[in-house]
Amino acid sequence: MALLTLNQYLAREERENGVPAELSKLLLSVADAAKNIRGKVSKGALAGVLGLAGTENVQGEDQKKLDVISNEIMCTANEPCGMLSGLASEEMTEVLRVSGEYAVGPYLILFDPLDGSSNIDIDAPIGTIFSILPCPGGAKREVTEADFLQPGVNQAAAGYALYGTQTQFVITTGHGVAAFTLDPESGIFFLVKEGIRIAPDASEFAINCSNSRHWLAPVKQYVSELLAGADGPRGRNFNMRWIACFVAEVHRILCRGGIFTYPKDDRNPARPGKLRLMYEANPMAFLVEQAGGRATNGFRRIMEIQPEKVHQRVAVFLGAANEVDYVTDLHRKSGLAE
Repeated sequence: MALLTLNQYLAREERENGVPAELSKLLLSVADAAKNIRGKVSKGALAGVLGLAGTENVQGEDQKKLDVISNEIMCTANEPCGMLSGLASEEMTEVLRVSGEYAVGPYLILFDPLDGSSNIDIDAPIGTIFSILPCPGGAKREVTEADFLQPGVNQAAAGYALYGTQTQFVITTGHGVAAFTLDPESGIFFLVKEGIRIAPDASEFAINCSNSRHWLAPVKQYVSELLAGADGPRGRNFNMRWIACFVAEVHRILCRGGIFTYPKDDRNPARPGKLRLMYEANPMAFLVEQAGGRATNGFRRIMEIQPEKVHQRVAVFLGAANEVDYVTDLHRKSGLAE
């Protein structure tokens, strides 16, 4: 049986699940942008795209050349598609209104154009994350940051592209999770798996243990129990993984289960976490929940958090439902404030 292309899959979703044609067109535009980014990534030093750009993003982080290039690709590929009223990105200080030369559409898009950029120069996995929201009031020219400040439950679609040994494009429109692989010869994304499910129990966890001295008490307790393995209170062994790329971490969980954690710590008590709520945590939470998993900030469901700003940060615990419930319960019983 022939594999479905991304176009064919979305056409089926329109017929069977009522996915709007405008949303399908936008997802195809995002997929084309991912192909273009993949092209730049694959050439690396040959295209002179490695190393620092000599600039900082809005969070004060050093930008890699590929960060800047990928952001430009995402903007120039999606702004003209006619399905958007505005764009927001990790690499842009302010939200971007669609230029007057292009038609506007009923959606807003937020994205991390190149997640895991610390992996770029060592040829480790990197990716692109995106979240699609309805534009309040429908298509319009004068969008503001306030239009983007919607909880994750409002997302119309979300997904990521993973640039690894294969190029993967993984999406949800609220009707399950589907994964596509790019055929490098034809340049077409083909459906390789749909109805992806995450087992409720896990034997793998991902966390950056170099931060352990800064963790809050419930995280220290949780990880100590996992590391104690069969001799500890959990009564079984766990393996630890850390790729330093959120896309790759979530992809592993969707493929074979597990839990990913990036908790709040005590280095900056005023900062609620490291990852960005709107274009990292929310889209990944949408995917994980659609696959039967959970996603919380340690106290409550990530997708129910009301954003206060586009670049807001959040603690993240996502993946296997029983593990996320367990560590969330430890937080709630700790007496700590969210």
